[in-house]
Amino acid sequence: MMDEEKRMKKGKVYLIGAGPGDPELFTLKGKRCLEKADVIVGDYLADKRILRFANKNAEYIYVGKSCGSHTMTQQDISRLLAEKGKEGKIVARLKGGDPFVFGRGGEEIEVLRAAGVDFEEVPGVTSAIAAPAYAGIPVTHRKVAASFAVITGHEDPTKGHSDIHWEKLAGAVDTLVFLMGVGRTQHIAEELIRYGKSADTPAAFVRWGTRPYQETYTTTLGEAAEAVKKYGIKPPSVFIVGNVVNLREQLCWYDNKPLFGKHVVITRSRTQASRLTEVLEDLGAFCTEIPSIKIESPDDGWASIDQGIEKLAEYNWIVFTSQNGVDAFFKRIYEKGFDTRALGHVKIAVIGPATDKQLLLYGLKADCVPSAYKAEDLAEAMKPLVRRGDKILLPRAKVARSVLPEMLTGYGCHVDVAEAYETVCDEENKEKLKELLVNHEVDIITFTSSSTVFNLVDQLDGKTGLLDGVSLACIGPITADACRKYGLEPQIISDTFTIDGLTEAIVKGVAKE
Repeated sequence: MMDEEKRMKKGKVYLIGAGPGDPELFTLKGKRCLEKADVIVGDYLADKRILRFANKNAEYIYVGKSCGSHTMTQQDISRLLAEKGKEGKIVARLKGGDPFVFGRGGEEIEVLRAAGVDFEEVPGVTSAIAAPAYAGIPVTHRKVAASFAVITGHEDPTKGHSDIHWEKLAGAVDTLVFLMGVGRTQHIAEELIRYGKSADTPAAFVRWGTRPYQETYTTTLGEAAEAVKKYGIKPPSVFIVGNVVNLREQLCWYDNKPLFGKHVVITRSRTQASRLTEVLEDLGAFCTEIPSIKIESPDDGWASIDQGIEKLAEYNWIVFTSQNGVDAFFKRIYEKGFDTRALGHVKIAVIGPATDKQLLLYGLKADCVPSAYKAEDLAEAMKPLVRRGDKILLPRAKVARSVLPEMLTGYGCHVDVAEAYETVCDEENKEKLKELLVNHEVDIITFTSSSTVFNLVDQLDGKTGLLDGVSLACIGPITADACRKYGLEPQIISDTFTIDGLTEAIVKGVAKE
């Protein structure tokens, strides 16, 4: 029966343009195709962050080709796509830029058609337009350029002749955009000048266009080849020739972002890192998520939280000190067969607006939210609200500061601390972190709690010297003090203990450099 179902299932290959690099330029249709794919065949220039849209059970096959390094020949790639399609698989072929703009998409489709495999081409944003745009160079402009051409800098070497009409390009097209042409810059410049293009024509190279580590070099056509040698310009780069290059001074926007070019390591847990990454990348940073912690259920079980849930009717208050505490509590309360109606008589206090916002996801709003975000501030805010003899349930991390229950007990309340979760060291990417630090590729590391500090030091096997020259950015003084326990002095400390507060502090810190 299974063999019959397999024969009946019809495969299909989607050739998807992954765009120029910025994952937010990936198309909605590409995302939809990627979500349903059984197999993903990835390209060298297809940004790996796009894979977050993929089915977690999808098979991933890397077939990238870069200058001097081919994982698989083009013929083998085409055969692979056909084989997977004939197996009845939905295949997402991710290709940098657009599959039909020097992406050899046509060649792959010819093989698919010959094999009788269904296919579809999903256009992508091409680097020929996007890379110049991110450098502040429009390929057309009403007052400067009425035409543009996209030309390969790397023709098929097996042809034995060139199909590029240099004499026409030199005189008839305002803006010329060459892809894959860095290694042939001298030849390109010589041919254009030979057929009448002025050697003084403005020119530019945009390397890794649309990515946070984008590099832009401006020059002239006559000096372009020398610029490649002088600045060590390497692929992948787009080479632009035309007067539109002069507009960069007025239209430059991407590399004017306050955090442009800064490589930031995010140490929050994997489930929480995306919010900080999104905010920082909007400001031009290049973020690498290397969680130092992961959130797990208490290693000794749910005994204390279960006891609290069973006695919910006895409590006057429930206090949450983190978003993780909120999620862990409600996960367990649902598993025990209760819902939010069981909390109808209880008042709720939280630390900070982020925890209050998380609480709202479960249909509840806190009765007490202090204006500052430390345990001491929460205790002070609750002081006029609680009565002697009140019973308080405090679901929180297994290891946490004792100040809050001690202060509340001092007011005459009875406090039950329930272990709702624990933070443990996430060592999955520790070697990647060490490699980045050894190669001096990190500018800033963010810490959002003391546990992120403790566990990052564990990831480094205590070798804190690897952090020399790296700016440490901490949410609040308590997290900063955790750094100091290891002899590390934070350069950036936010006064407001939120993601937005930390981001603002990072921007101010970078501006002072």
